Amino acid sequence: MSLLRWLGLCALLLVAACGRDGPAPAEGRGPALWRVQGHGLDGWLFGTVHVLPKGVAWRTEKVRAAIDGSDRLVLESAEIQDRARTMALFEKMGRSPGLPPLEARVPVNERDELQRIAGEGGTSTQLLSGYESWAAAMLLSAAAQQSLHVSGDEGVEPALIKDFREEDKPIGGLETVARQFGAFDTLPEAAQRRLLAQTVEEARRMKALYERIMRAWLEGDMAAIAREDEAGEKPDPVVEQAVLIARNRDWSDVVGKLRGRPFIAVGTGHLTGRDNLIQLLEAKGYKVTRVQ
Repeated sequence: MSLLRWLGLCALLLVAACGRDGPAPAEGRGPALWRVQGHGLDGWLFGTVHVLPKGVAWRTEKVRAAIDGSDRLVLESAEIQDRARTMALFEKMGRSPGLPPLEARVPVNERDELQRIAGEGGTSTQLLSGYESWAAAMLLSAAAQQSLHVSGDEGVEPALIKDFREEDKPIGGLETVARQFGAFDTLPEAAQRRLLAQTVEEARRMKALYERIMRAWLEGDMAAIAREDEAGEKPDPVVEQAVLIARNRDWSDVVGKLRGRPFIAVGTGHLTGRDNLIQLLEAKGYKVTRVQ
């Protein structure tokens, strides 16, 4: 599972923001934006990065025009507006009694790195041991991201929510947070442990990889993003099916019920790779045209 996709899924758990201001796209470039037309819908599809440094200038003229021309915002989940409820649900779904120590759930050669990441991120393996392996992986990834000087509060979604609230336009979602967490919560333990081990491994190269992904996203370079995705560790088929492919298919069904001019914003990682959302919409007869 690529860093780009994993960053998005644990964005709600990352609250700290610090460090330098973010970059801006080159003249005439910007994050990828598509027009989606058909079946009573004439809207936009925008690929986001859920966690960003402060001050990234991602709203280009074309993105602003699409926002202004839309009649509503559609996020992965509208429930992210209620952070307290989301975190309470994470605690409820992510904890179980009688779990083994976290160190026992990763390969022996990864245990020192596990402890280092947890300690440098302001937590400990003892605290994380109370969480199921999928939830511990999310929290561990959020801890590792502290070194990136990024925040979910600085991500695209909070900014879009503010824009649409100011215009008194409705905000909806493609799924519930329970569905999102449930994709992990129902994974077999063996798959959860592989995800945990991969999180430890990815943390070693997170900073350099995030900077490359960030630049590619700002330039709208989907080919570069796809290459980064393919160059990463081969995804666990069980995790990929449950967390990415099944959710993309569910989302395409929800989009099929939309009408009007929605501005649909989902993580860029859902717009590349096998059975991505664009391919699924095209298969349903929608015309999807890249406009930025």
